[in-house]
Amino acid sequence: MNISELPFLKTLNNDLVLSVYVQPRASKNQICGVQGEELKLRLTSPPVDGAANKLCRSFVADLFDVSRSSVEIISGETSRHKRLRIIGRHSGQFIRQISALEESLNQGIHTERK
Repeated sequence: MNISELPFLKTLNNDLVLSVYVQPRASKNQICGVQGEELKLRLTSPPVDGAANKLCRSFVADLFDVSRSSVEIISGETSRHKRLRIIGRHSGQFIRQISALEESLNQGIHTERK
């Protein structure tokens, strides 16, 4: 697994910075691939009153097995194009999650989360 091969993922100390494209009002929450240099997420909530941002943070927290408070939107609060910071406690914390994500993208599998 090499993070540099994933255009939507960067490291910053022990943290990750994830670039995502969010499609709101989808039929289910899922990762549906890579769009440009962003991970494309389909989320069920509408982009109203911060609902899509809240669900985006929850979805990413579940994906990387961290608390929702460990995921912050660092840019794109009102845009479909967002950058999220996932706070890590130690180096190598996210290796398993990144490997699973990379494998599912390579196989073309849509990763669904509730």
